[in-house]
Amino acid sequence: MGKVESKVVEGKANPRGRYPHVKRAGDFLIVSGTSSRRADNSIAGADVDGMGTTHLDVRVQTRAVIENVRDILRSAGADLRDVVEVTSYLVNMKDFDGYNEVYGEYFDYDGPARTTVAVHQLPHPHLLIEIRAVAYKPER
Repeated sequence: MGKVESKVVEGKANPRGRYPHVKRAGDFLIVSGTSSRRADNSIAGADVDGMGTTHLDVRVQTRAVIENVRDILRSAGADLRDVVEVTSYLVNMKDFDGYNEVYGEYFDYDGPARTTVAVHQLPHPHLLIEIRAVAYKPER
């Protein structure tokens, strides 16, 4: 099968469990479920106003998630163009249109196969979306 190795990427939010950001299995790179959480544990697309009200924005979160996936892939010598499969998890399907709009800024019909599912919740109440990706990047 080739090389199998795991990697936690410096400068990205630490995984909330004992798993890598990315795992290489031969010619495939599997990116663990990734959110819009930043290295300092703040969440892109989750802002609190002066009255203490939290505002969540699925477009901002989707963009941050895809860019986090991109950065993780780049750390392993790949890029978004190498992604062959995406699984997206939305807390609320009412956010599908906003998510789909931003997703289309990065991928087109020749992009990865995709599945989008609704989930009851994600590991933090401010997270609206998480994405898992598989890329095909042959070893050199």
